[in-house]
Amino acid sequence: MPTLEYHDKIAVLDLGGDENRFSPDFLDEVNAHLDTALAEGAQGLLTTASGKFYSNGLDLDWLGANADRAQWYVGRVQALFARVLTLPVPTAAALPGHAFGAGAMLAIAHDYRVMRADRGYFCFPEVDIRIPFTPGMAALIQAKLTPKTAVASMTTGRRYGGEAAAEVDIVDATAPEGQVTGAALEMLLPLGGKDSGTLGAIKNTMFAPAVTALTTL
Repeated sequence: MPTLEYHDKIAVLDLGGDENRFSPDFLDEVNAHLDTALAEGAQGLLTTASGKFYSNGLDLDWLGANADRAQWYVGRVQALFARVLTLPVPTAAALPGHAFGAGAMLAIAHDYRVMRADRGYFCFPEVDIRIPFTPGMAALIQAKLTPKTAVASMTTGRRYGGEAAAEVDIVDATAPEGQVTGAALEMLLPLGGKDSGTLGAIKNTMFAPAVTALTTL
């Protein structure tokens, strides 16, 4: 279950201690916490997790049992990506463990990423599990990764450890076990106090093609 707390004026959203898959209830809770953080004047957002997964992404069990609602569900997931991508405060994802599929997409929707150096994988497994990327998901990845890294990560299903992810700029930094969240906070704390209207407008302009693709099904 996602929980929200604060470090100074940085909202810290813990996605939970399980696989943190994107069930409809999970999406509701995350969006409610984002609403709260913005309403309470947070000057930054950090997302992390308390287990061995940052997030394993789509709730495939729910999707399999509700195939008739697939478009609605994907729309909700992509709306979260678009929201985080353009959130009007600085954002960072602290990855203490695995980030797979849509979980990895949520991570790259943030401004910055810190990953545990010695354990955990960042991976887009879609090519191996026979789930093509939607146009919105592809646009998000291509907006945040270099062309070379986008091709390698999207077409091979490669699992990147922390150091390998840093080498190709999937993440901005790595940290030892127990220090990932602290390292991400250090990135955000000096950035507090930006005008939210200006920052939100800048992000919406920077990522306009990705936002359009994510919000159009």
